[in-house]
Amino acid sequence: MTTSANPIPSAVRRPRAFPAGFAAIAALGLLSLVLAGCSKPGFPHYPANYREYMYVTNGGSSTVSVIDVVNVRFDRDLLVGQNPADVAVSPTRNEVYAVSAGPANGAGSLSVIDAEKNAVAATIPLHKQPTSIAVAPDGKLAYVSNSGSNTISVVDLETRREIAQIPAGVDPASISLAPDGKTLVVADRRGNSVTLIDPATRRIRATFGGCPGATDPVVLPDSSKTFVACSAGHSVMVIALKQKNPPEPDRLETIMEVGRGPVNLALKPDGGEVFVANSLSDTISEVVTDSNDVLDAIQIGNGPVFGLVSPDNSLLYVGNYRSQYITVYSILDGMRTAAVRAGDGPSALALSAAGNLLFSADARSGDVAALTTSPFALFTLIPTGRDPNAIVDKAFKVR
Repeated sequence: MTTSANPIPSAVRRPRAFPAGFAAIAALGLLSLVLAGCSKPGFPHYPANYREYMYVTNGGSSTVSVIDVVNVRFDRDLLVGQNPADVAVSPTRNEVYAVSAGPANGAGSLSVIDAEKNAVAATIPLHKQPTSIAVAPDGKLAYVSNSGSNTISVVDLETRREIAQIPAGVDPASISLAPDGKTLVVADRRGNSVTLIDPATRRIRATFGGCPGATDPVVLPDSSKTFVACSAGHSVMVIALKQKNPPEPDRLETIMEVGRGPVNLALKPDGGEVFVANSLSDTISEVVTDSNDVLDAIQIGNGPVFGLVSPDNSLLYVGNYRSQYITVYSILDGMRTAAVRAGDGPSALALSAAGNLLFSADARSGDVAALTTSPFALFTLIPTGRDPNAIVDKAFKVR
């Protein structure tokens, strides 16, 4: 699963513009960090060989912006393919993978970014309108959904080439790989269906219809269930995945009623609940995953499109696309506890490895907001390209 919100309204293609006082905010934030040095409260002590970056795909600029997390500053822009739409990291190598959809009705590509050099190391041609990527747990293969070709590309990340194509439904816009690597869940947006693929055989295992505008699948940590948002309606589809002990086939468990326009699912790390961002109802719905119970909807903000749960399972951060606010929902207390003004159109979120900083890709203002998590406050705004739409964190040590 990736950090991109899928789908969201198209942002206006326009030159980058920053809120009034942007320079002052950035300067004060960075100056305070420099003056305080490594002893600044809430900031980790990093060893000399530690590196950490946020990678942000800019759909309107054909670039990936690299943000230095250690120093909380812009590092560089990398030129990739046209209309980059998703980004993922390798679990085993210091590499990052950016999916570019390409021109309308044209072929896209996968850019391999060397995280140690922050340079594009390879470009792998794909098919029509690739939009989403999932990387295997061993880091050897990646699966990319080609929404315009109705296929899934299997990419060998070691040889850096496509090695197979797997058929899917109509407009496979987003995908998720089960943690055990045994099921690839494909949300077929215009097909209004969910396709399950066996990565070992590279064949379709099952297809389930009745999910209008299917998008953003998530899979429980034990790989037993998948939840898929039906974004063109007001429901979430729940599918029990094939099990060997005892033997059980893939089966539809239920279709749950939530708010209007559910576009994103945020899963707690412990798998106990999943939170649904209902973009047209301005609410979130909390779903208990073992019982499939839907709790009361919570008013959260103006156009919620992306949610992210803290590593300790206690907080849900929500980006509200039709505003400039990121809201915080306390899972333990069952209530909204904070709202902070960031950039315009926050549409994708990522936490730093230490969890002390939350980064928001702001689609309409063309920047990334860096916020401290304790206290929850805006630290600085960092410029990116146009229409930032996905963001991911990569932390590592150099030898």
